[in-house]
Amino acid sequence: MSGGRRRPGCCRIILAPLLACAAFCLLLGGLPLRPRATDKDVFLSDACTDEDGKRILRRLCWDFAEGSAAGDLCPDLCVRGLMVYQRCLYYERGKKVMAVRWRGRPVVLKSQLENLSSYRPLGWLEYQDAGAEDASPLAILHAATLEVRRWLGLAGEGEDDVEEGAHGSPASLPARKIYSRAELTSMWSLLQQEEYAFLRVLQDLSAHVPKVLGSCGHFYAVESLSAGHAWDRNIFSLENGEQRATDVHRLALSFLDMVRHFDDDFAHKVHLCDVKPENFAIRKDLTVVAIDVDMAFFQPKMEEILGHQCAGDDDCRFFDCTSSCDLAARHCRRQRANTNLQVICQKIFRPWFSPTLLGAKAGLPLQVELQRAVRECAAPGQAAVDRDVRLRLLRVLTRLLQEGK
Repeated sequence: MSGGRRRPGCCRIILAPLLACAAFCLLLGGLPLRPRATDKDVFLSDACTDEDGKRILRRLCWDFAEGSAAGDLCPDLCVRGLMVYQRCLYYERGKKVMAVRWRGRPVVLKSQLENLSSYRPLGWLEYQDAGAEDASPLAILHAATLEVRRWLGLAGEGEDDVEEGAHGSPASLPARKIYSRAELTSMWSLLQQEEYAFLRVLQDLSAHVPKVLGSCGHFYAVESLSAGHAWDRNIFSLENGEQRATDVHRLALSFLDMVRHFDDDFAHKVHLCDVKPENFAIRKDLTVVAIDVDMAFFQPKMEEILGHQCAGDDDCRFFDCTSSCDLAARHCRRQRANTNLQVICQKIFRPWFSPTLLGAKAGLPLQVELQRAVRECAAPGQAAVDRDVRLRLLRVLTRLLQEGK
């Protein structure tokens, strides 16, 4: 486990045993169902049509009927009629996102690719077709865990943690004797989706990622939440100014908690490289949730992404995650130069706490202190004092919330 700051009495979470458990859940083909009241996601893509969405789901149900796909949600989607298509939310760059209603509640179905057959096949299935002896569930689980680690950029460190007999490893988990071809194919397609693997690893460990509710073939379902400009617009349009200020301060505090959580609570930092309102949602208790984590990476993967050739600093930008160019080596430095907090201050907090939006309250002492702290937080080169800035923002926002300003 790597070193780093930690809060007193709080242990950092070791990922390797959790990866084994996540892979085990996949193999069982039945992810835990966690009913939760959620808000509707209101964002639609201009390139997305109902015809596209329905066609994709018909193909998925055909795969299920033919025995090519499996998952705990397949019967409700394809047989019982308990999961009903609502609308297509996103259909660009290969990613498919659809709103459905499942047993009376809104959920979101996601897949990185349109068809199950588009994913890389699992080699064992070819061996089985050739008459080779079936691989044991333990061997499949072990390989699946290693694949998750590789896709998340965690391979190569602590591999002994997932060896047979290690604490929390496959050997300590119950295993079924036989897995169908459909189960293995579906599991493998899900594991190839980095966002899904990331969410599964963090299930039950983080309040700041959406709950995975189940899967069918290569599609997985997550809770539906109020996202992006929907909550931004709704909060700032509240007629009750005091309630608006209270909600904004609570949201800002939740953003700060998410930053601390992703920085401190895991063996590796989590980096958010695409920070914009539509990539975050809020629960009814105003907890901020990172709903689009295609561009979220653990520290080893982040270093791998940043460590490429360069001619200048401009070559060392990966969306919101930046590094600097070592001109002598002509390589980007592998350590990120900015931070999650800095980007959130720049792209979320500065618009929220601008004097224009605050109006007459902008001149109040605490509001002036908050604006100054946000400006300093968003300034380039503040990464070295990230913790101090976060604690300062935490203190000011807590006081504003307590005083109702």
